[in-house]
Amino acid sequence: MKFYKVVYSIIAVLLLNCSSSDGTINQSDTAKESGFTSDDATIAFEAFNKVFYNQTANLYYHSSDQDKIGAIWTQAIFWDIVMDAYERTEETKYRTMIDDMYLGGFNEYDGYNWENHVEWFIYDDMMWWIISLARAHEITGNRKYLDASVSGFYHVWSEGRDADNGGMFWAFDHGSKNSCINFPTVIAALRLYKITGDNSYLEKAKSIYEWSRNNIIDLSTGRVADHKNMNGHIGWDDYTYNQGTCIGSAVMLYKATNENKYLEDAVLVADYTKNIMCDSNQILPKEGDWNEQGVLKAIFSRYIMMLINDCGQAQYLPWIQKNADTAWKNRDKSRNITYRDYSVKCPSGTVQSYEASSAVGLMQICPPTR
Repeated sequence: MKFYKVVYSIIAVLLLNCSSSDGTINQSDTAKESGFTSDDATIAFEAFNKVFYNQTANLYYHSSDQDKIGAIWTQAIFWDIVMDAYERTEETKYRTMIDDMYLGGFNEYDGYNWENHVEWFIYDDMMWWIISLARAHEITGNRKYLDASVSGFYHVWSEGRDADNGGMFWAFDHGSKNSCINFPTVIAALRLYKITGDNSYLEKAKSIYEWSRNNIIDLSTGRVADHKNMNGHIGWDDYTYNQGTCIGSAVMLYKATNENKYLEDAVLVADYTKNIMCDSNQILPKEGDWNEQGVLKAIFSRYIMMLINDCGQAQYLPWIQKNADTAWKNRDKSRNITYRDYSVKCPSGTVQSYEASSAVGLMQICPPTR
């Protein structure tokens, strides 16, 4: 009986602390702690589509003005968000959108003709699509998605790899080796390795990661450089998508090889992002001042969640949930669209799809907080 008395006493104290002076439960304190729900994630995705999706082109507009289609590489990131929404909800209409967006890209980008160096004007633009095409195959089983991914990968690999010194070139002029092509190449190779079982993809992934580890990751801090040019200069600019794709590369290699160094790298890079790149409230940086960088956190979100889910690194989940909650709380409630700067209210005027996308993507893959 003493045990029950102790329990009742604890409950009484807790109720007292949650009560107002007149003895009623203080609901405002509870409301302050509330976060987004699964229904909110659906509302956010539906609102994003209403404002930004072109149902004729089956691609997303550049902005809420709906005056033109958005940038080629960002469409692949948006396509991943569609796939996230489908996997979360299993809604038939989202499954249809996966096929529709493939056709949208096919029609807009010369049938995924990787040889067209006018339509595709930089290697990383191709690689984002190559990753998403492989994932679309995993979800749908459609062989043409895999065929397009494989042909794209080998095109970029044959043209963009530095066979003598290692690493992947960013642009057709081979002037620099950027994180945004090297780590996505690792990710694409590992997706194709998982699908096909072809060990050559794993070896390619390991070789590009090793070059990256030795050249564009600060292994003492977890900071990922933006690029290294052919003069040896390293651009130490902090971007969440570079941190994210580095984490994703390391996590996928850890899962493929069970080598601890990859997991250690992923944790180191995640810690740098959380402890150095975020503000004093642990909110991710407000990238994308009227440019495509607004989409960067959508990429980061995907791979930090991979670290959490696939490697059991749950210490990062409250941080990521806090970012999702904050962004949703500060949405434009009249349109239910979110903003690149999670810590401020979303503007009521023209908003880019890029800057509105990252919180939507995050909410599809992050467990809701209530």
